[in-house]
Amino acid sequence: METVPALYNYGTEEEVALAERINATMYRYDNPATNHIDSLANVTEADIADFWKQGYMVVDNVFNQEEVNTSLEAIMDIILERVKGPQLQFVKPRDQLKNDFEKELAIRKIERFVEHDPRLHHLAYHEGMMQLLSSLFSDTPKLVQQQGILKPPHGGAEKPWHQDMAYGNLTYEKPVIGVWIALDPAGADNGCMHVIPRSHMEGPVPHYAVRDWQVCDTSVRVEQDVIVPLAPGGVLIFHGMTLHGTPPNFSEKRRRSLQFHYAPETAVKMSPKEYKRWFTNEMTKAEC
Repeated sequence: METVPALYNYGTEEEVALAERINATMYRYDNPATNHIDSLANVTEADIADFWKQGYMVVDNVFNQEEVNTSLEAIMDIILERVKGPQLQFVKPRDQLKNDFEKELAIRKIERFVEHDPRLHHLAYHEGMMQLLSSLFSDTPKLVQQQGILKPPHGGAEKPWHQDMAYGNLTYEKPVIGVWIALDPAGADNGCMHVIPRSHMEGPVPHYAVRDWQVCDTSVRVEQDVIVPLAPGGVLIFHGMTLHGTPPNFSEKRRRSLQFHYAPETAVKMSPKEYKRWFTNEMTKAEC
């Protein structure tokens, strides 16, 4: 596996020390998910029922190596602007980036790419995945968010514990479902996904602007954390209210992924008042 020199650390000493403390206190690594399903073809009605109980499902081998490789090629074409149209989110000022390599490692997120690249459109509307989502929703799924999420080596930032439906474009009155696709080996060392099983059952949780838009650290039952390592082409499917997060990437390895969110075709957005009532402290004035 390709590794990256340590000189591309994006954090100060203080930021790295904080990230190490968070990594040690907010995530556990000794409780891996054991409910992997080895392919979409082997998902059963019992697995679908279990998804609604546990708030997540892990399916391996959803995308083959060719699909993974072409997706990585598409991401690089977008980063190097050989594909025009998608939005790029940088973690460093662009005028400080000396070459294509530094540019790649400075990009945290890619958005609005499905309509611009057929290789990634294929993953977003993968036939087997759409069939599974139809079964989960008992409704036609509609794509409501698309992201390439890149966690670079040597300090790729944490995404603190949160519920995806607390983000404005996912505030539907019916549950949304996230599909997180590993394009690199995603493991304990490079910032794979962590989930709190059954946390969706508790409904919306107030979020605060702390390290990101997140739930309070004190609200996370870290002792229940389940780590979800994935091989390339594997998928974590999760309920929009399931608490999840990813720790920093302190390794020499990239951790590139795609994340799509789907809502039932019949779903409508929450009203602003309802969103504030569920996901903010505006009504309670509680502090984090």
